[in-house]
Amino acid sequence: MKHQISTTITIHATVETVWNIFTKFEDYPNWNPFIKSIQGTIKVGESFQATIGGMKFKPTTKVYAPNQEFTWLGRLFIPGIFDGRHSFLFQSNDDGSTTLIQKEGFSGILVPFMKRKLDTEIKQGFEAMNEKLKELAEEKK
Repeated sequence: MKHQISTTITIHATVETVWNIFTKFEDYPNWNPFIKSIQGTIKVGESFQATIGGMKFKPTTKVYAPNQEFTWLGRLFIPGIFDGRHSFLFQSNDDGSTTLIQKEGFSGILVPFMKRKLDTEIKQGFEAMNEKLKELAEEKK
């Protein structure tokens, strides 16, 4: 079973400004309402520690392209139970603004049981993080 959630927001700041705030992971506890912490080395193929909504994960970095994309693969227990491929995509717009797309594709046997929570609580978490990132980036313009 597969399921995807996605959010999009336009931030009136350059992609570099947005990326710089986004990648200051040590500041997450101070502002991020969804991802409480990211610790460890962010390097493609390596795991790091993340605390999201009170749960601790050890996702593996899949893509880390400055000013463009950060994607990880997280798993609950073992592969195939509940896997999530989480992406943050940063697009620079002609008017100097940035479009941030935050999305996650879920797969595994627990997905049907988690669908309602994914579409409500988790999606709301994405949106809350996006709004706070927008606020911080637009203050720095």
